[in-house]
Amino acid sequence: MFNFSFDKRTIYIILAILVAMSLRSLTTEYLLTLLLTLPGVIIAITFHEFAHAYAADKLGDDTPRRQGRLNLNPVSHIDPIGFLTLIFIHVGWGKPVEINPRNFDSKYSINKGEAIVSVAGPLMNFILAIVFTIIYFAVTTFGGTSFIFSQMGSVITMLLLYTIYVNVGLGVFNLIPLPPLDGSKIFMSFMPYNARTWIIEHTEVFYLVFLVIWITGLASVIISPVINVISTGIFWIVSQIFGIFM
Repeated sequence: MFNFSFDKRTIYIILAILVAMSLRSLTTEYLLTLLLTLPGVIIAITFHEFAHAYAADKLGDDTPRRQGRLNLNPVSHIDPIGFLTLIFIHVGWGKPVEINPRNFDSKYSINKGEAIVSVAGPLMNFILAIVFTIIYFAVTTFGGTSFIFSQMGSVITMLLLYTIYVNVGLGVFNLIPLPPLDGSKIFMSFMPYNARTWIIEHTEVFYLVFLVIWITGLASVIISPVINVISTGIFWIVSQIFGIFM
C-alpha cells in the first residue's frame, strides 16, 4: 500500500516558492494593481471569517465569541501567510474560525449546523459584491463626469471594481468541494457517515489535489466562467435598479 505523507509545512513551502516567483515578475503596473486590490482583499477576508463566527454564534456555539472573532477588526481574522499568498498568487485564507458543533441549538443537527456555518462565509462575499456594485453604480451615476474622469474618481471606481471581483472570486473559490475549502464542508454535511469519514481520513490527499488543480491552472479554468457569470449577473441586476441598460 502506498504510504503518502503531506503536511501543512509542505504546503507552505510550495506557496512560498510560488510567492517568490511572483515577486520576481513584479512590475510598476503589477504593484499598482496590488495596492488597488488590498482594500478589497482585507474587506473580503474579514467579513468572510466574521460571517462564519456570527453564524456559529447564532446557532448556539459561543466558541467564536470567546475567542474574540465576533468583530470586524481585520487583525482578528487575517492570517499573514494566507493574506500574502492571496495578494501575490491569488489563493489564500483567513484565520480559521473554530467551532464546536456539539454546542449548536438542539433543533439543528450537527451536519445542518456545520453546513450553515460553512455557507455563511461565501454568502457574505456575494452580499458584499452586491453592496459594492450598488455603490459603484451610485458613484458612476451621480458622481458627475468631472469627478468620474478625475484622478480621485478613477481610483475610487477602480477600488470598488476590485472589491467586487475579489469578493465574487473568494465566494466562488471557497465553494469548491475540496478540503480545506468551505465547499467541502457543505458537501460533506449531506454525505453518509462512512463517506464523510473516508474524506476526513484522506484530507491530506485532497489538499494535494487542490494544490495540483490550482498550480496547473485547472482551478482558474473551472471557476473563472462561474465568476464571470455571477459578476455579470450582479452588474446586470443592479444596472436595472439604476435604470441603466447594459
